[in-house]
Amino acid sequence: MSRFSAPIAEAIWDMKYRLKEADGTPIDLTVEDTWRRIARALAKVEKDPAQWEDKFYAALEDFKYLPAGRITAGAGTGRNVTLFNCFVMGTIPDSLGGIFENLKEAALTMQQGGGIGYDFSTIRPKGADVKGVAADASGPLSFMDVWDAMCRTIMSAGSRRGAMMATMRCDHPDIEDFITAKSDAARLRMFNMSVLVTDAFMQAVKADGSWELVFDGKVYHTVEARDLWNRIMQSTYDYAEPGVIFIDRINTANNLQYAEQIAATNPCGEQPLPPYGACLLGSVNLARLVADPFSEAAHLDANALEDLVGTAVRMMDNVVDASRFPLEAQAQEAAAKRRIGLGVTGLADALLMLGLRYGSDEAAAQTEAWMKQIAHAAYRASVALAKERGAFPLFDAEAFLSSGNMQTMDEELREEIRQHGIRNALLTSIAPTGTISLYAGNVSSGIEPVFAYAYKRKVLQRDGSRTEEEVVDYAVQMWRETKGDAALPDYFVNAQTLPPTDHVKMQAAAQKWVDSSISKTINCPEDISFEAFKDVYMQAWDEGCKGCTTYRPNDVTGSVLTISESEEKPAAERPDDDGDVVYIAEPLDRPQELEGLTYKLKWPDSNHAIYITINDIVIAGHRRPFEIFINSKNMEHFAWTVALTRMISAVFRRGGDISFVVEELKAVFDPRGGAWMGGKYVPSILAAIGGVIEKHLIAIGFIDGEGMGLKTDPRAEVSALGNGRPKGPACPSCGEYQMRMVEGCMTCANCGHSKCA
Repeated sequence: MSRFSAPIAEAIWDMKYRLKEADGTPIDLTVEDTWRRIARALAKVEKDPAQWEDKFYAALEDFKYLPAGRITAGAGTGRNVTLFNCFVMGTIPDSLGGIFENLKEAALTMQQGGGIGYDFSTIRPKGADVKGVAADASGPLSFMDVWDAMCRTIMSAGSRRGAMMATMRCDHPDIEDFITAKSDAARLRMFNMSVLVTDAFMQAVKADGSWELVFDGKVYHTVEARDLWNRIMQSTYDYAEPGVIFIDRINTANNLQYAEQIAATNPCGEQPLPPYGACLLGSVNLARLVADPFSEAAHLDANALEDLVGTAVRMMDNVVDASRFPLEAQAQEAAAKRRIGLGVTGLADALLMLGLRYGSDEAAAQTEAWMKQIAHAAYRASVALAKERGAFPLFDAEAFLSSGNMQTMDEELREEIRQHGIRNALLTSIAPTGTISLYAGNVSSGIEPVFAYAYKRKVLQRDGSRTEEEVVDYAVQMWRETKGDAALPDYFVNAQTLPPTDHVKMQAAAQKWVDSSISKTINCPEDISFEAFKDVYMQAWDEGCKGCTTYRPNDVTGSVLTISESEEKPAAERPDDDGDVVYIAEPLDRPQELEGLTYKLKWPDSNHAIYITINDIVIAGHRRPFEIFINSKNMEHFAWTVALTRMISAVFRRGGDISFVVEELKAVFDPRGGAWMGGKYVPSILAAIGGVIEKHLIAIGFIDGEGMGLKTDPRAEVSALGNGRPKGPACPSCGEYQMRMVEGCMTCANCGHSKCA
């Protein structure tokens, strides 16, 4: 009998976590094989591997403890991948050589599968003097464009693009350009962006004072603090970015404030890290620990939680020794501090099973109590490991115990740490768990409320048809098993109906006992006023959060889609498919005749023009590209033009949203330099070809315009707006229009694709 409670859980396992041969032949025949593989790999560093392998297996069994995706997919495989999810890279020097050395390190890290975070505050502002070359600096935003292009090029382990976080201090002279960078929909798509907000700035905002923008001791501008705050708020109101990180609060509360200074986070913000710091993540599944759900006797098994946390801490400490690292500096940083990030998932489901409404005072109090128990259990387990294996190398008892975070811990625990040390410098963090939560039976993600209690997922069959299956939240499954067809009680609330203040309340309750940080999205209604929206961020500051990320659906950010049993429309009421984009399971055969256009491209450095012919096919009255031919008399171009012709034509013939071909080509930079064409700088001849393809796609109505997405939305029937035109992007993995913002990261409800997980 399968351990999976839903087909989507098995599909996620098979696609992301199941070990297979290079040709796709499964090595993990069952999910039990996957658990055994992980347990065996992490027990190898133990003195008695067999004993601990069984203990680790028991923790993994039935999805009680969920290591992060890198561990689940990589442990015990022998592959050259890191088991750490993400990294903050080294401090960027304010020199051209140093900047590009950091770019190389970033590429090597992403190649092994790690997401990265960078603070760009260390690069001099645009227009500043560059000594020795009589030139003006281009500023940090220009170098972020280079990082963005690199990220588009590097395919990380697991066959997905890597995630990146860019931060900038609120007093950097280019902060205003940083704030509005995402207003250009085609720019910096590979980055999440957050402003590092200081205590002094927040005090200036509250006092309506002035604020100096400074670099290297020089004041470049003086602005009104409240005006700058309003610009941050307006941008995130309109574009969902940048986020806000309360950086002084993070450094004050850091257990390692005596040994490091933090200026950046991992891509989703739950791990503020020093240069070359790495985040090692895992989650306790609270939903699996509730006994007697939906009854008066319902409770979370405290003894089981204590035991599970202790085992999880030991497993994660072993990962530090078992993992590979892209860079030696990352390995040294991890070994010196042995930082881990144990979090939770299934919180909202666990609260529901106890009859508590997410966002209520009772739910916040219960969340705080659970997180306190987890924190103390984790610290006790780490002290026990220190007795056995020694404290982390940079441990300094008095300095460690004087940090803001340790002031809240029980005196008995503090004395244990003083006497015996502690194995791990930091232990708790709440990370995005969208994919592993689906894998675990669709439990609620992290500390987020339930997004949708039930929705329809479309599954593409080999013949090109689509079948539907119901995806049901774990708590609803438990309700049906215990209560049958009884209606769900009114305490079953979801992310869209909750007031933002309830979201903040829950984040603040959890943050009290999380020594790192939390990745969470505060969903705001589309019609929230700007003043009310600003109040959400001020509430997050006032209640002790370390950061704040919101999502307000609108025409720019896209709509958050919700599909439930009650909302599913009968076929007769669904909008027609006039704007459908064809998705094809097998490549189409070529018809005898096709219509197309030929474009002449004259590259300035070439004596011969390049001729690009794009032929189209018409399906159901809609025109779409089918093949491309690239020709030139210049034999120097022959090999790559033939290769490009074949590859792009193969992509076209597969169907779906092929506009990414344009993005990839336009992002290619020629190290010999580009050229000015039509008043624009084109970085390479390949980028110029991408521009021609883009021009053609616009001409046939496939995309809206330069740098834009699809002309039409192929999944109109799932629109939560009821107007037949869903907002927002299609999933880059499965093509479905079910992308939603969860835990600060766009995640697909249909296939589980996420940039951050």
